[in-house]
Amino acid sequence: MFLLLSRQALLVALAGLLPINAALGADPFRADGAESPFFEELPTVLSASRLPQVLNEAPGAVTILDRELIHATGYRDVARLLRLVPGMQVGQERGHAQWVTYHGLGSDYPTEIQVLIDGRSVYAPSSFGGVDWSALPLTIQEIERIEVVRGTNSNAFGANAFLGVINIITRHSHQDRGASGQINVGNHGIADLQASWTGGSDGLGVRLSAAQTRDNGFSNLYDSRQSQTLSLRSDYRLDARDELTLRAGYNHIERGQGYPDSLFGNNAERNTGTDGSTIHLTWRRTIAEDEEWLLSLYQNHESGVDRWLASALPYYPYPAVPLDRSRASNRTNVEVQHRFALNPQARLVWGLESRRDKTEAPFLFVGGNPPAMNMYRAFSNLDWRLTPSWQLNLGGLLEKNGNVAVQFIPRAFVNWQASPSDTFRAGYARAWQQRNLFDLYGDVRAYDPARRGVLLAWPYQSNPNLRVPRVDTVEMGYLGRFHAIDATLDVRVFNERITDFVVRETVSADVGELHMPSSQFINASSPVVLRGIEYQLRSKPRPGTEFIFNHSLIDRHVDDPAIAKRTAPYTASLTWLQDYGQGWTSTASVMRMGPLAGGYGYVYGCDYTARAYSSLDLRIARSFRVDGRKAEIALNGINLGEPHQEITDRSEQCLPAHQGTPVNPASSMAWVSLAIEL
Repeated sequence: MFLLLSRQALLVALAGLLPINAALGADPFRADGAESPFFEELPTVLSASRLPQVLNEAPGAVTILDRELIHATGYRDVARLLRLVPGMQVGQERGHAQWVTYHGLGSDYPTEIQVLIDGRSVYAPSSFGGVDWSALPLTIQEIERIEVVRGTNSNAFGANAFLGVINIITRHSHQDRGASGQINVGNHGIADLQASWTGGSDGLGVRLSAAQTRDNGFSNLYDSRQSQTLSLRSDYRLDARDELTLRAGYNHIERGQGYPDSLFGNNAERNTGTDGSTIHLTWRRTIAEDEEWLLSLYQNHESGVDRWLASALPYYPYPAVPLDRSRASNRTNVEVQHRFALNPQARLVWGLESRRDKTEAPFLFVGGNPPAMNMYRAFSNLDWRLTPSWQLNLGGLLEKNGNVAVQFIPRAFVNWQASPSDTFRAGYARAWQQRNLFDLYGDVRAYDPARRGVLLAWPYQSNPNLRVPRVDTVEMGYLGRFHAIDATLDVRVFNERITDFVVRETVSADVGELHMPSSQFINASSPVVLRGIEYQLRSKPRPGTEFIFNHSLIDRHVDDPAIAKRTAPYTASLTWLQDYGQGWTSTASVMRMGPLAGGYGYVYGCDYTARAYSSLDLRIARSFRVDGRKAEIALNGINLGEPHQEITDRSEQCLPAHQGTPVNPASSMAWVSLAIEL
């Protein structure tokens, strides 16, 4: 009832924004009839429809984390930046394990959002899927901006854009010639190094970035990490029309995992190693300002070693049963895209894409490695200016994924620019979610090492008949600019109805006369409906001061209360950025997360919901010059508020020794950073 009233109040408020906006500011046009520079500040986004569009023309809500904001936070991890996006629900099970979703619902390795780097998917097709946020093959310093499309966008980027898209866009190599370096030193063993060099000649730009990230993780957890990253971007202008771009990246990370008292050693303490590499080549031909061809080819490779010995297993108390989650995967993707103007009022983009994923993980797929997955898709988006005030966005995508029947993914949006400062939008979209290989074919069994063929445990069974989840989204929105207080308000009201949502249930594994407890991924019998409102207000009330306020409220309608708990009913954050002059700046972010149960854990059946918590991040920095070179020193801190637990390993949390006591509370971390241009 509260949410229904809130939505009604929002509609009334939106209807009244036009006169309010007009009353707040002076005439948005100058005396000569030209548009005020205030309205020229709206950025252009690329990720909503694959067409470059000014923010108020995009079909849906898009949040931009620009380079200035990214730098001002001082964050060491990309995933933490996403806490500053309305509707995002982010948590950490340990110092190097990031759990990132939009509107919750995620499993142990969330797959509801498409994550791209310069348009290249970074989803790991092997085993459990998801994104390894601590092992991305790029450094934070090379990011130009992050565009987050809040809402299903599968008609532009396929099935993994089920609830949204995160597109990380790196800086062009013709920008910022020279070299720079940065070090971070702090508690919990924080010792980071970063360096980059950008150079080249006329027509050729090269940027080489390297970083080492090291820390000991959270207190009282075995979760240290040591990561090395090397990335390259090179842009070569062949002529006035053609440009080649090469991106290459490599990451190696070693991490501590597990708990000393996990049940039967199913998640025992151990060291793991992961390697990931990518090479991405694009050719861009710009025929005119409103016509462009783009050809893209990339290959991703990842491999990980994760082996340990279980201390004991049910029914058969052997001290050393080998377990193995090691895996390797390769993804090859080719795409062609063409955008052009149909006439002065309409633009169209269309394209074709093909992908092949191959995975090896013998222990996770006892019946043999899963089949290679081939994907083919054709997409198109139309941006049509019906009148100077009304704009129509239509999109459609055909996708053939593995043995799933061809799916048609539509989207229709209408934008009404009621004034230069007020835009209303409304739309409908449908999407299907690609199931990861483990959900379909995962088959994990533990055998007696002394007696070959004797089965000790069967924790996962395959389900190749798993149906593909579908979401139907209806949303309304408002984007307003308030000149008098230099503010932007972005509102999204949504209804997301998900059918065939995938859950994990307990089943019996029958081995002769022995009945073992096991689990299997199945489709929920009833729909999951998320209804709510989220908004962001950015304001610069005076020179040097900026406030960013994000808030979301979600009403969860689902028959299974365990599914409802996997979405936090509310999130909020307030960020204050201040420039004091004389080189002094500060950033403070207060974040509030509602109660949330994330993932499943290694042993199914343990139910745990992390309590609502608040968190505080602070940074104060001083920029100066050393022999004419720019330099900056900063003091950074995260998790400075009340002690709290964000995402837990449920099977560990359910042990009698931990009842009522969080097993992995987030630790306060502080470090000093020094950056200098060389």
